[in-house]
Amino acid sequence: MDNIADAQSPSQLPASSTKYHHPYFTPAEVEIMSEKQRGKMTVTQEDKIRQNACGFIDAIGSRIGFPRRTIATGQSLYHRFHLFFPRKDFNFHDVALAALYVSTKMHDTLKKPRELLAASYAIRFPDLLSKSKSPFGEVDIDTVDPQLVENDRQRLLAVERLILETICFNFTSRMPFSYVIKIGRALGVGKKLSKLAWRLAIDSHRTFIPIEYPPHTVALGSIYVAAILGSFEQPEGEEQQASLNLAGSLGQHGKWEQKFQAHLEDLEAIAHIMVDLLIQRAQTTANTSPATPSSPSPHPSPRNAYLSSIQLNPTNPYNTDQLIRLKIAMRESDHDPRPRESWQDPDSASAVGREVIGRNEGTVRFLFEPPGFAGRS
Repeated sequence: MDNIADAQSPSQLPASSTKYHHPYFTPAEVEIMSEKQRGKMTVTQEDKIRQNACGFIDAIGSRIGFPRRTIATGQSLYHRFHLFFPRKDFNFHDVALAALYVSTKMHDTLKKPRELLAASYAIRFPDLLSKSKSPFGEVDIDTVDPQLVENDRQRLLAVERLILETICFNFTSRMPFSYVIKIGRALGVGKKLSKLAWRLAIDSHRTFIPIEYPPHTVALGSIYVAAILGSFEQPEGEEQQASLNLAGSLGQHGKWEQKFQAHLEDLEAIAHIMVDLLIQRAQTTANTSPATPSSPSPHPSPRNAYLSSIQLNPTNPYNTDQLIRLKIAMRESDHDPRPRESWQDPDSASAVGREVIGRNEGTVRFLFEPPGFAGRS
């Protein structure tokens, strides 16, 4: 009896706790949290897995016909998940599918888990397509081992619960795409440059940018990078001159910072991340990657459905040497990084990584924002 009484003593029961949703993390927080979850992986290995996962989400979304906002949010949810959970404990296919599943709920583009699994099987196991009788080149999931499907479905739902905890059940999602159009018009950006900025905003979701900066900053950063790419070592002409003027204007402090509630230092940080992504792509996918799907992503036709499913990376019209020279030129004119305020405790960067998520220990209250949070610039 004493043992039972001791076991049920209030002092032995887990204490309740409160978890706050943090819409953005500082780059320092992201680095510390990523390093913890990376384990023994190298940075290169981690980045390769992350890019494969983002390509996988893109391919499934394009195959099903999801709008770009659903695909982009799925990629951001994937990045956020692995700030809290070790990569070695999860297969990236499971996490990517669960992230896309949560994203479909956030944007009212809901698909059943079996539908997502069927689309993923067509990408992961192309040999199943030969067994399918579908005229649209889809995998008939009823021909797949039922036990395999059920196991995959259960893993998807289990990871979904963990993802919901990482966002504290906050289904709010803001995208940079509309800001690209609005800010572009305000700056008098041409149609060609706006399209490039739109594609760069899409590519930004393959990085940590959307969970480090608000969408209007991401949009302005995409326009800035587009202007740099459109003016650096490009043939002289009206378009090149317009890009050069825009890059020069956004490349120095001015009234635009107050007008768009953004900071030059943040644009420079975004530019370096995007150029690094382009360099990586130029080195690894120069000869094989097709074009980025447009937004909203069109439904693939029966004739092109299978081909669209394997389009994992966008094209990169810039060669590696040119991008490296651009990187050097950007470094020469960079400003000092802007100090970012953390919405954690003073030692928050490590405190965030120690947050207990995904454990059934005591009562947990999930709140949509940190105390005193009124938006972050």
